[in-house]
Amino acid sequence: MPKAGANLGELEGRTMARIKYYYDTEKCRYERVKIKPSDIVLSVFGFISMTFISGVIVVFFLSKYFPSPKEALLRRENIQLEEKYELIEKEITSVQSMLGILTDRDENIYRAVTGADSLPKAVRNAGIGGTQKYQDLLDNGLDADKLIVEKMIEIDQLKRKMYVQTKSYDEIISLAKRKEEMLASIPAIQPVANTDLKRLASGFGMRIHPIYKVKKMHTGVDFSAPIGTPIYATGDGVVREVDKTYGGYGTQVEINHGFGFVTKYAHMKKYIVKPGQRVKRGELIGYVGNTGTSTAPHLHYEVIKNGVKVNPVHYFFNDLDAQQYEHILKIASLENQSLS
Repeated sequence: MPKAGANLGELEGRTMARIKYYYDTEKCRYERVKIKPSDIVLSVFGFISMTFISGVIVVFFLSKYFPSPKEALLRRENIQLEEKYELIEKEITSVQSMLGILTDRDENIYRAVTGADSLPKAVRNAGIGGTQKYQDLLDNGLDADKLIVEKMIEIDQLKRKMYVQTKSYDEIISLAKRKEEMLASIPAIQPVANTDLKRLASGFGMRIHPIYKVKKMHTGVDFSAPIGTPIYATGDGVVREVDKTYGGYGTQVEINHGFGFVTKYAHMKKYIVKPGQRVKRGELIGYVGNTGTSTAPHLHYEVIKNGVKVNPVHYFFNDLDAQQYEHILKIASLENQSLS
């Protein structure tokens, strides 16, 4: 059993070990070091700081290299979301590229061929009016939501542009059909058979009137032909008027071709059509005569464009080649006497 004196000595030794001394050279003896409260506070603060920093470093490395199961799952989900986002981005880019090709063809080919006006840029861009419709997503304040909203806006704009493009194609199809109808309706052939180009007797313009013997405006062209020579509609249309008079144009037919075109066939022997009847280009409508104010059997033929009488020869392009067209223009330009 240890002695009480020995225990007391050990206790004093331990106590003395915690007390620090320094050697005072002036007094030539050891003096006890007095500890200030501020030193204690600094020591405690330093210890806590080092402990905190060490803890942060440990947590950082643990979280980076040893994530929790929940964190690992979230990381995998984030990677998958990034891959899907990139895929959506590629798809949007691909659709935008294809839409650009379609728009270019629409503007530079289809609309040019049909004669349609270009669509204004503002119409093609098809604005969607901001992000208000996605405000609920933006209210969350998450970066991922902002990315989603950006893509949704792009998709909305693409959908609107594609809708505009489909409406443009509808217009082009309608115009193409009308274009075909218009080409068939233009009075583009001679109203009587004239392969040798010898039947054109008088052209459009100032001509000597056969009765009054003065220059008057001749508002059509005259084709000399025997009575009974077939007369053909020069374009598709609807018979607007048929008439028989003893003077003026005599027995006559007017055809409304649409698109601003009207043709008149005068001094006929007879007609075989009636008002409201649809006729096709080249269809027989009557026969050459010598009725009304006429000095010889012939057909007086007029083309009226938007209410103005124009030179019919300019429309004889469907049944003449370039050389024939040039020749008939020369014949029509001769200042001779008209037949009516």
